[in-house]
Amino acid sequence: MIKTILIDDEPLARSMVLEYLNEHAEFQVVAECNDGFEGVKAIQQHQPDLIFLDIQMPKLTGFEMLELLDDQPHVIFTTAFDEYALKAFEKNAIDYLLKPIRPDRFTQALEKFKNTFQAQTIPQIDPSKLQQDMVEETLERVVVKTGSQIKIIPVQQINYLEAYDDYVKIHTNDGMYLKNKTMSSFENQLDSKQFVRVHRSFIIKVDQLQKIEPMEKDSYIATLLCGGKVNISKSGYSRLKQIIGL
Repeated sequence: MIKTILIDDEPLARSMVLEYLNEHAEFQVVAECNDGFEGVKAIQQHQPDLIFLDIQMPKLTGFEMLELLDDQPHVIFTTAFDEYALKAFEKNAIDYLLKPIRPDRFTQALEKFKNTFQAQTIPQIDPSKLQQDMVEETLERVVVKTGSQIKIIPVQQINYLEAYDDYVKIHTNDGMYLKNKTMSSFENQLDSKQFVRVHRSFIIKVDQLQKIEPMEKDSYIATLLCGGKVNISKSGYSRLKQIIGL
């Protein structure tokens, strides 16, 4: 049996997918979830082969939910919005079904999944080919997992970001959190009027800046209101001057 989970805040949408799946005996629905929090727990518990995932949901979006998973199952997105298609395939989605879902498109998506599942692979999409067509949305919050807890951090609570191997340290007044994401991704998604990358390892929130002191040749160190100290490179100093009007 192919273990399947349905994650959608609309009961009618879940019932439609369930009805379609009833025509395919090899699929077993092991859980239905109303939101991303329930989805994370169900995926950890059941380790499904496939999930049907809505994108726009309360509490957590489908994309935010996927970021919290250590091992991502195969995903078929189900949504009423077509503007997320490129981002969905960047997440290695099997398919992207627009609501209301037609039976023939549903069957087509299942065939794509079965071909992939039998080959025991997840389709790899080259993000660089999508990036030129994608418009990054301005980041309004960051979702992180700390142990078994999920925390939502509004970007206004971020003091600064620090590169840390394959992770980024998110420094807030409440503490430090790790996010498996690149500095470049944060740089592209954060509001450039509020956040500036001052060094390859640091992005600061501009209103946190307290003072700047010269360090070595063409480099500086910034002291932030939260007490943090960050390095500023020559190019970072130029970007910072433009933002604060020096």
